[in-house]
Amino acid sequence: MKTIEKILYHIKYDGPVTAKVLAEKFQLTTMGIRQHLQTMEEQGLVDAYDVKVKVGRPTRHWQLTTQGHQHFSDHHGELAVQTLEAVSDLFGQQGLQAIIEKREQHTLSHYQAAITDCPDLKSKLITLTELRQHDGYMAELTSDDNGFLLVENHCPICLAATRCPSLYHSELAIFQQLLGEQTHIQRQEHIITGQRRCAYRITSK
Repeated sequence: MKTIEKILYHIKYDGPVTAKVLAEKFQLTTMGIRQHLQTMEEQGLVDAYDVKVKVGRPTRHWQLTTQGHQHFSDHHGELAVQTLEAVSDLFGQQGLQAIIEKREQHTLSHYQAAITDCPDLKSKLITLTELRQHDGYMAELTSDDNGFLLVENHCPICLAATRCPSLYHSELAIFQQLLGEQTHIQRQEHIITGQRRCAYRITSK
């Protein structure tokens, strides 16, 4: 993977970052990283903003632009949108909802089969994270004193869900059915509202 691709993936996963952090991450000089970032800025993939610090000059942070996020977009996204619009035109909202429910049932069945042997919430979430990673969501799982945080740094259905919000409601419904009524799930961040990722806080009731 080229350095520019590595930088894009790092920012996609971790959010805004300084050239110094990237240099340490990839064992390159800060000057070399800045040259890559400048090239990426000229390509419209990243832009920068300054953060004031108590002592010294402001720290420059680099983040993905809209075009940078689109670099990761599913190439089949527009086809999915066209298909959903065609279903809506031919069969109305009722037909479109039936398609979404069918997708939800298929995904749920697939996930349920994968977690059958998982004995507890943690193991279920680890398996779910692997499934979402495989499906293109750039998923990762962390835990703290407040429970678990499932983060999806990319959404391959974002374009379709922007046109058809029921798809996002379906995603949350799948998680809830999969993990059961004794699990509380709250979506804390949402790509479709302009945030850089989707994040779900998951706790046992």
